[in-house]
Amino acid sequence: MRLCTIRSGKGSAVGVKVGGGKIVDLSKQMPRGPKTMTEVLAGGRALQAAIAKACAKPKAGALVSEKSAKYLPPVTNPGKILCIGLNYRKHAAETGSPVPTYPVVFVRFISTLTPHNGKMPRPTASPQLDWEAELAVVIGRKGRNVAKEKALSLVGGYACFNDGSVRDWQRKSGGQFTLGKNFDGTGGFGPDIVTPDELPKGGAPLRIQTRVNGVTMQDSNTDDLIFDVPTLIAELSKVMTLEPGDVIITGTPSGVAMARDPQPWLKPGDVCEVEIEKIGTLRNVVVQGA
Repeated sequence: MRLCTIRSGKGSAVGVKVGGGKIVDLSKQMPRGPKTMTEVLAGGRALQAAIAKACAKPKAGALVSEKSAKYLPPVTNPGKILCIGLNYRKHAAETGSPVPTYPVVFVRFISTLTPHNGKMPRPTASPQLDWEAELAVVIGRKGRNVAKEKALSLVGGYACFNDGSVRDWQRKSGGQFTLGKNFDGTGGFGPDIVTPDELPKGGAPLRIQTRVNGVTMQDSNTDDLIFDVPTLIAELSKVMTLEPGDVIITGTPSGVAMARDPQPWLKPGDVCEVEIEKIGTLRNVVVQGA
């Protein structure tokens, strides 16, 4: 199943992609059904099967064109956004960093999220806005101290993420990533969440790319992750309870602007696309920010 969150009237609704460039607005198709993506994910296969059945025959007025839909981040209010740094060997090498022996974890906040077709602001504080194509894992079931062999049972779906990074601010506070990763609107997320049954186990292997103004900047595969999805879930769940709607951003491959000479930082007017095989393409336009 391919799910998204879209504007509907004065609010938002879960959208179900049904092919032919169409989205079913679930608030109109199932008025008494789930109102948020988190509810849909937490409902598991039983609820998702009921949704698929209900959307098989869309009601008049429930269909929206993908081209005209106004997307929101697929999960609009995640409880946690947990990010993994340096999780591809070649990316660690291009940054001059040692290959981690344990996942490098930092966090993002909700204020950083921007949807598919949304604007990605380059802040006035720095011109060093960089791209990072990443596979996002969205949690669908609550879990704590989850064994690695059972970790994938927590996954509700996968999505594209652009972990936009302001590089000089990433280094300002002694190498802590938090500031450089939390400028408003720098985290592209979407357009869809694809449920695990439609993808390879653990979201790998899948080709992952970044294009800037149509030029390919990153081109790798998720099977090159140093710490795979089951490992990340198992390790994070030792520390905290993972809950439906939480998002794990799994790291970026090589090819970032920071490692190039000259460094082609994103600038206003650029179009940045992150594409992951079988999941889709996330598109954001860079604008001048505050």
